[in-house]
Amino acid sequence: MKVLILSITAGEGHNSTAKAIQAQFESMPNIECRTLDTYEYLNKFLAVTVSEGYLISTSKVPKPYSKFYRLAEKRTKTADDITALRLSSKVMAKKLLRYTNVYKPDVVICTHIFAAMIIDEMKVKHNSDFTAVGIVTDFKFHPFWEECIHFDYIVTANELMNIQAFKKGYKKSQILPLGIPIKPQFALRDNQQSARRKLELEQNKFTLLLMGGSMGFGDIVKNAKILDDIKVDFQTVVVCGNNRQAKESLDKIEFKKKFIILGYVDYVDKLMDAADCIVTKPGGLTSSEALAKGLPIIIVNPIPGQEDRNAEFLLNNGVAMFVTDTCPMDEIIYQFFYFKEKITNMKRNISLIGKPNSTKNLCEFLYNNHNKH
Repeated sequence: MKVLILSITAGEGHNSTAKAIQAQFESMPNIECRTLDTYEYLNKFLAVTVSEGYLISTSKVPKPYSKFYRLAEKRTKTADDITALRLSSKVMAKKLLRYTNVYKPDVVICTHIFAAMIIDEMKVKHNSDFTAVGIVTDFKFHPFWEECIHFDYIVTANELMNIQAFKKGYKKSQILPLGIPIKPQFALRDNQQSARRKLELEQNKFTLLLMGGSMGFGDIVKNAKILDDIKVDFQTVVVCGNNRQAKESLDKIEFKKKFIILGYVDYVDKLMDAADCIVTKPGGLTSSEALAKGLPIIIVNPIPGQEDRNAEFLLNNGVAMFVTDTCPMDEIIYQFFYFKEKITNMKRNISLIGKPNSTKNLCEFLYNNHNKH
């Protein structure tokens, strides 16, 4: 079986999902798999524009980005609706078709909506006979997923999203609620005491993991200072990701509590094993990894648009708390310390919606489905 994974760089979540799927396929026999950065292959200028535009709009001008996202959600699509994205997809489909005609994949997996729109165009206009699989990398459908209703399968974070899929025009037979694909190590759990010992953390102290995603989004320095000032004792591991400025600032602070300050690391799964809860922005990948590890989430600094919607899903399902101006961090931490059942209840809810084996289940489904035919 030959598999082609199409990603687009707009943040790291879509690429991380692609890497997780490819790694799983490569561990299986009789499968050839490759990943293509779609815009990088089709139009390098467009690739840079989308990648840098996403970073600038979400970090520098979040309010306009949020308004644009909401307008996209509220737009009414008709059968004759031709968007600029759809037009560009028509053009790029012809070029990508030359690639697929040479590689001849049996399965094409899209981890970004823009790549998916190109593949949908190929399915409709060019009679491409590969199995098309779309990955929704958040807990809410992106506004443009209704442009891709000709896909064979759409992978979602949870069965609770089925109603969203129906509203987009998908049939139940197209929906695979297997979970957002994450690295397989998040399906494994180390003993908390063992994990703390390896990280040189105190064994019996409440432990927080503070993160801002791979890019270190959000005000990590401010959040660390707030945690340090809370009048209960706990220890915190801070992961700054690629935000070097934040790490340099934190390294200079003399904390009252125990803090471990890290830059970019490739063992977040081990840090989650050691933690009692995670403080993070609600990215689809990070949230899915935390749920796979059974870790309650304290939401801070969501990126407007998709992460606001992720926050709603997580809150409405009782697996997260949300730091706001009127519900500050210390009040949430207070609840964890003085209402022990809080974490117990959240972990019970996490067990209902977490999908630790998402990637394995997806790859095995596609492999078995291909062999049937």
